[in-house]
Amino acid sequence: MDALYIITAGSLVAITCGLLGCFLILRKMAMVGDAISHAVLPGIVLAFLISGSRDSVVMLLGAGVIGILTTVLIEFFHKKGNLQADASIGVTFTWLFALGVILISVFANEVDLDQDCVLHGEIAYVPLDLWITDSGVILGPRVLYVSGFVFLVIIGFIVLGYKELYLTTFDPAFATAIGVSTVLWHYLLMAAVSLTTVASFESVGAILVVALLIAPPATAYMLTNSFPKMLVVTALLGVIVSAAGYYLAVLLDGSIAGAMSTVAGLLFLIAFLFSPSEGIVSIAIRRKLAKPNA
Repeated sequence: MDALYIITAGSLVAITCGLLGCFLILRKMAMVGDAISHAVLPGIVLAFLISGSRDSVVMLLGAGVIGILTTVLIEFFHKKGNLQADASIGVTFTWLFALGVILISVFANEVDLDQDCVLHGEIAYVPLDLWITDSGVILGPRVLYVSGFVFLVIIGFIVLGYKELYLTTFDPAFATAIGVSTVLWHYLLMAAVSLTTVASFESVGAILVVALLIAPPATAYMLTNSFPKMLVVTALLGVIVSAAGYYLAVLLDGSIAGAMSTVAGLLFLIAFLFSPSEGIVSIAIRRKLAKPNA
């Protein structure tokens, strides 16, 4: 049962992150998730200092606010400061993360609150973090409810806003011409990424969240030229990564999150080499076969 809980939690997070990652990759903003996962540290610390509580909901609210602020600052530096997108991402998340470290060292030095415990979750603990009612009824792992809720919210967001997200991703000029606000949908997408990242990294870890935001969509991108198919393939890859990563970790007696990230990377490598349309090995074989015999 513990294996099922861990694989289910990993799959929910992988699908949610992967679907949003498809839009980020096509918008050339793949590292926004990494920026958010580190930049939210001061929000977590400030939430603790204001409330005096280490309750997960309070910290997630603080992290969520800073997550949205991070996306606003990235866009501001990119548009107003004429910085390249990658430079604005790097500047924003490094100084916000540094601010969080300073706040911890100055105001929370004697409290069990450090950058490791607030940034790096452990998916192996999913079966232990149970939701128990006041009457003592055990409803199962709390992470499954949080991940399931975020999963439904993101699915609803993509379904209801698919046309607008599609247009603003592939042809923003046309979207603007027909009255679709590219700025509004950009920030809605960034808010969705913030929600997903913040809700996920506490349970599965920041590194795994970043891996799931990038690797499955990048792999799907190598396998198909159809965006709807890319979304479906990404979701399937998320489930495969979660299941295969768990059993690889069991086999090696190693980190589950590390194994899942490794599987995600291996699947991308296979697609990079052998994708029918984009794989470098496949392309080399086609070129060789296309050469006329001497």
